[in-house]
Amino acid sequence: MGTGQEIPYGSWPSPISAASLVQGVSSVTGIVAEGQDIWWSESRPDESGRTAIVCAANGGPPREITPPDSNVRTRVHEYGGGAWWVHQSVLFYVEFSDQRLRKMTEGGDPIYLTPEPPTGQSWRFADGRVTPDGLWYICVREVHHHLDELTIEPDNQLVAIATDGSLQVNELVVGADFYAFPRPSPEGEFLAWVQWNHPSMPWWGTELWIGDLQDGQVVQGRKIAGGEEESVSQPEWSLETQLYFLSDRSGWSNLYRFDAQDDEIIIGGEFDIGQPLWQLGQSRYVILSDESAVAAITKPDGTSSLASTSNISELEWSSVHELRADGDDNPVFVAASHKTGSSIVKGVVDGQIIQSPKPHGLAEEYFAHPSLRKFSSLDGKDAYVRFYRPAHPSISGPKVEKPPLLVLAHGGPTGSSRNELSLALRYWTSRGWAVADVDYRGSTGYGRQYMEALDGEWGIVDVADCVAAARYLTAQGEVDGERIAIKGGSAGGFTVLAALAFYQDFGAGASRYGIADLEILAQDTHKFESRYLDRLIGEYPSQRRIYQDRSPINHTEKFTSPMIILQGSEDAVVPPNQAELVVTALQEKNIRHSYLLFDGEGHGFRNAENIVAALEAEYSFFAQIFGFEPSEPIPRVVIE
Repeated sequence: MGTGQEIPYGSWPSPISAASLVQGVSSVTGIVAEGQDIWWSESRPDESGRTAIVCAANGGPPREITPPDSNVRTRVHEYGGGAWWVHQSVLFYVEFSDQRLRKMTEGGDPIYLTPEPPTGQSWRFADGRVTPDGLWYICVREVHHHLDELTIEPDNQLVAIATDGSLQVNELVVGADFYAFPRPSPEGEFLAWVQWNHPSMPWWGTELWIGDLQDGQVVQGRKIAGGEEESVSQPEWSLETQLYFLSDRSGWSNLYRFDAQDDEIIIGGEFDIGQPLWQLGQSRYVILSDESAVAAITKPDGTSSLASTSNISELEWSSVHELRADGDDNPVFVAASHKTGSSIVKGVVDGQIIQSPKPHGLAEEYFAHPSLRKFSSLDGKDAYVRFYRPAHPSISGPKVEKPPLLVLAHGGPTGSSRNELSLALRYWTSRGWAVADVDYRGSTGYGRQYMEALDGEWGIVDVADCVAAARYLTAQGEVDGERIAIKGGSAGGFTVLAALAFYQDFGAGASRYGIADLEILAQDTHKFESRYLDRLIGEYPSQRRIYQDRSPINHTEKFTSPMIILQGSEDAVVPPNQAELVVTALQEKNIRHSYLLFDGEGHGFRNAENIVAALEAEYSFFAQIFGFEPSEPIPRVVIE
């Protein structure tokens, strides 16, 4: 906290504008290393949120490979991931507009590898790898059916796509509800993959299968690991055709090597390597040429490290997102710290920065480290919060005043707070807000037991933990208990709405594409999450009463606090009707509110203009509700 001029909390002048979060800013979303070439994907908000593929060849400068009008993004599971891959300097990628798979070389024109689908984006592809002979691209396909007046779930399968441009697509594996990580062995003899079925989610229970690849078909498929209460992910083959995989059978996601008699743990301990598979194509470890392994681990204290079969390397980076290895076995990874956003780093000792984010040019004092605190929730059970104090190099608040508090409820609900720089979060602390980023029970990074504490309790313990975090920080004398707001998106938006319905601790709330009616969500969402609530709440419709009791929309008589609702018009995960239900209830009760519907946006905002508008609207809303003046001119959101 600054020691210079005293200005009321919440209205400090800040160089971190909403526009600075997106103008000229790109974020790395994935990496591939091939020989000495490093490839990565960049999400670019100020280019309508498109994703481009970039390559730094043999240590040279980065060059964009994809055409300037392309957008590399798949809609499999609606959350995507694994939209591209590289094989012998040939780029394979899914174009968002039509979801067709293409291949291209630098400077060449894209070549279609999949036929035009029957309608729109009805054939979707993700998480592919090229067979060693280069003839086939094996990946996940999601087939959407469009029949009049009938709702039919999409089919998920593993397919082989000819790489010669003949548009040939062969079905390899079908029958399960979901597939991920199809990985051919180094000699093309075998295929490993992960599959699971309703009502499981991939962080609850998955199965690892292998089959023989013969004449373009998979035969003699057999399950070798996993089950309903074991999450298995990221199978990888070594050059010696040894199969490795991640499993949480110990209570933590650790690395194993398959053995028909007894799987061998390779990197293990009370830490997590794997992360919830919301997006396909994750890479959390690599197998090197000498059969040793390196993995990105997340510890319960919130820190990240790289662990090998021989040691754990402490990093100057506070988080690691993705890990590959180049042709010389050097780890290449995406990492971030509290002072800088995600960078691509090559090597552990004196790591070389391959790509770094746009410099923010801000003083270190804006980025004071948060503290990860364990606290007792309302029922006496432990929960965690990452707490950020207001931070400014030259401004402090009046000695007689305490800062307002913004409580953040992450999505998932199997998400977690991020131990790294977020300028969107520092937007608040640099203006004199304290921020509590809550890792409520159900969050990941603390072992399977902590994640499973939310089973059957969603809408109860997550809400209680957010309330308890606010009360704990108030009791510690850190914040002003009369000026507390809560904000969250998706599942976090549900937590926000439930907190405002069932508790009176928050003076205002912001819900982004949040869930208001659990019954509607159970009946009207996409395939991937269509049975998610079976475990979080109970089976539907047999447990219908619980769904009704926990839905904030059924308790609107308890709403008293003002709230701002933000929603994308094209959201297939939480459709706009959820937001509209809340707005109607607020109107009927004459509760102060704002509603922003962003045309063309889905589940999460990608367009720079909308990202800016959403953040400024939230700040303007809270400023009006809590009675302070923003120091800079921003659009004044209309409150009805």
